[in-house]
Amino acid sequence: MALPWRQCSWWMVGNHGVTLINNLCRTQQRTLAITGGSIRRTGTVAILGSPSTGSEAVAFTKKPNPFWRNSFRLFHTMHIRCCCSNVNSDEQLKAPFKLVQKDLKNLYEDIKKELFVSKTELKSLCDYYFDGKGKAFRPMIVVLMARACNLHSNRDRELLPGQRSIAMISEMIHTASLVHDDVIDGSDTRRGKTTVNEVWGERKAILAGDFILSVASLALGRIGNNTVVSVLSQVIEDLVRGEFMQLGSKETENERFKHYLDKTFKKTASLIANSCKAVSLLVSSDPEVHEIAFQYGRNVGIAFQLVDDVLDFTSCANQLGKPSAADLRLGLATGPVLFACQQFPELHEMIMRRFSSAGDVERAWQYVLQSNGVQQTNYLAQRYCQEAIRQISKLSASPEREALIQLTEIILIRDK
Repeated sequence: MALPWRQCSWWMVGNHGVTLINNLCRTQQRTLAITGGSIRRTGTVAILGSPSTGSEAVAFTKKPNPFWRNSFRLFHTMHIRCCCSNVNSDEQLKAPFKLVQKDLKNLYEDIKKELFVSKTELKSLCDYYFDGKGKAFRPMIVVLMARACNLHSNRDRELLPGQRSIAMISEMIHTASLVHDDVIDGSDTRRGKTTVNEVWGERKAILAGDFILSVASLALGRIGNNTVVSVLSQVIEDLVRGEFMQLGSKETENERFKHYLDKTFKKTASLIANSCKAVSLLVSSDPEVHEIAFQYGRNVGIAFQLVDDVLDFTSCANQLGKPSAADLRLGLATGPVLFACQQFPELHEMIMRRFSSAGDVERAWQYVLQSNGVQQTNYLAQRYCQEAIRQISKLSASPEREALIQLTEIILIRDK
């Protein structure tokens, strides 16, 4: 297996640049040297340089261990993403979803039963996004993690009732956060539909989000595990803290990037990480298993949001289900902008005034497209996916574990 690597050679945070290939090899205590027109073997890896094409490739000279194989699958995935923009991530999702199809059957109907109220208008508000047309991405990860942990703990792979409840609760918390976000952002579309706040107004939308959270809390209490309650309660705290972080900014470049990643964890990854940890708590008493589940969810969640931030610059509105450049218009400096700031310092002032001056959004958009900000953000997402694979590979082999690895690839090539 060999693939061009020049396009994915740098992962940078702040002023610190580390080559992606070297960083991988450092974990194997090897160093790669690139020399044009030569072959250099180091351990299991060969570096091939071609002066005629100006490119290099990485190939295995021995059979790699599973972690290396999965890491290079991700290199290949990123290369496909660069070259084949017509990859359909919905099709890719079918294989992992098939494993959990039985467990997620009637998921949205069961959520609607939880949300049942006699007042017609409130019921319509709460049911609006639970229409069965979503990908159920978070419940799918939670169920796959639950079954992988069950098998790892020498149990039957079948879900415990509490584990399925956690999958439902994760989707309810996520949806409630979307309703609140749309009010805060003044959004008028979500998932290709008119938002709740546009249809019923902001006050009723806020109350509907609150009601969904309250019902999720009741369902959480019925699981009867205090540690699980504590873990998932942390998600709601993180969502609020993340929203407050999004309202602020930092002066220096390094602080700004750390602020961005911390906010990304709280607003997006905390839900996935803590939901994965919660299902592991119900089946295993081993803290190492809990940490594996949490770290997989954390890294996958951050990667998911990084790709989402890229799509705000690279996808059109009908693919995303929301207007493109929405983050810039909200005054948000996401990964592509922060990386672009290294090449175009003019962006610093725009970031500090949250792109509020006339023409800021358009100029920032052009700077990002002229920079390598999109590529750098993609590569950073790839790094988080590599770490997710490293973590989940510690569990016993199973179809569910392989599906969780496959999901990291799907995240990197998704187009909406």
